[in-house]
Amino acid sequence: MVIDQRTQLVAEKITEFLQATDRFAKTIVFCIDIEHAQRMRQALINANADLVSQYPQYVVKITGDDEVGKRELDNFTDVEERFPVIATTSKMLTTGIDTKMVKLIVLEANIGSMTEFKQIVGRGTRIRETEGKLFFTIMDFRKATKLFADPDLDGEPVQIYEPGMEDSPVPPEEEGYEEEDDGRTVGEPEQPGLETPPPDISIDEGDPDTEPRKYYVNEVIVTVINERVQYFGADGRLITESLKDYTRKNIDQSFGSLDEFIQRWTAAEKKELLLAELAEQGILLEALREEVGKELDDFDLICHVAFDQPALTRKERAEQVQKRNYFAKYGEKAQAVLNALLDKYEQEGITTIEQGSVLKVQPLNQLGSPVELVRAFGKGKDFEEAIKELEKEIYQIA
Repeated sequence: MVIDQRTQLVAEKITEFLQATDRFAKTIVFCIDIEHAQRMRQALINANADLVSQYPQYVVKITGDDEVGKRELDNFTDVEERFPVIATTSKMLTTGIDTKMVKLIVLEANIGSMTEFKQIVGRGTRIRETEGKLFFTIMDFRKATKLFADPDLDGEPVQIYEPGMEDSPVPPEEEGYEEEDDGRTVGEPEQPGLETPPPDISIDEGDPDTEPRKYYVNEVIVTVINERVQYFGADGRLITESLKDYTRKNIDQSFGSLDEFIQRWTAAEKKELLLAELAEQGILLEALREEVGKELDDFDLICHVAFDQPALTRKERAEQVQKRNYFAKYGEKAQAVLNALLDKYEQEGITTIEQGSVLKVQPLNQLGSPVELVRAFGKGKDFEEAIKELEKEIYQIA
């Protein structure tokens, strides 16, 4: 049965999740067939009308019969291309396509084969530290992820997040979730195929003439009757404690105390390298940020969760730097550069201002060429010292 209201609700749930996390996260929606992929594309266009009006290629259908969509395939898989963001498909993206930046996989198709399931999940398993992709999310509307509980795998109870109809799709910070009412358990996915995607095989789109007959049903009420959220750690095993407790335990294994963490953070030449090291140890900062607060700096997020410290937002830290007015010792041009860098920190975080390319993007590129901006401080070494001092001011403990 084809129920348009169901397609619309799924599109709304996908959009709700992206709005709560990252609306430009590369997403693949696996549908039952080509016609379903077309309906899902239209539903997602309607749900994201604000972005589609600005970016017509925000949502595309990539299937064997769609020449326009197939032309967008290279853009979708290109690490540096922002659009398309969402691709609806049936079988075409299941195998043979290296989707390095896909952060969200949506299962809106019935998947009975473990091999096909692993291939689909494998679309999201590429790690791209440089681009900030250290984990991915699966949204499952067809109970396909029950294949994680294959009898050949050991199982244990999972934590369940069951939001109400008005609740956020991102789980809040809680001490623990209840198991499912029927007492079922979900196994831990000790699947080596998830770290290294299994060999790709070709899967045909199918012959529309041999597909089962469809019955179209309209004007029915469709609701979500149950939701649950599961997290898997760096070892591929299911996290069965609260995400906050899991993070605290991992932080404790890496740093013995708050002072030790602050020393490591201050001494790090590039904060990005330290954050990558934490990610490799299974510290899910991005997932945790959605629970604790999206505006928190990575530094404050760790201090708050692991060491129970009061957290400042990036905006509050930037305001404190402005109040101290330490910029006054620099010339007018250098002050303008530092103010622009501080604004960048407030908007995007510390790793942005540590990148050499930051001088080439707005608003800094409007102040002059990179060479001119560096010369405002003296030599290249002087500019580097000014960046370090800015970071020290940002993280100054009151």
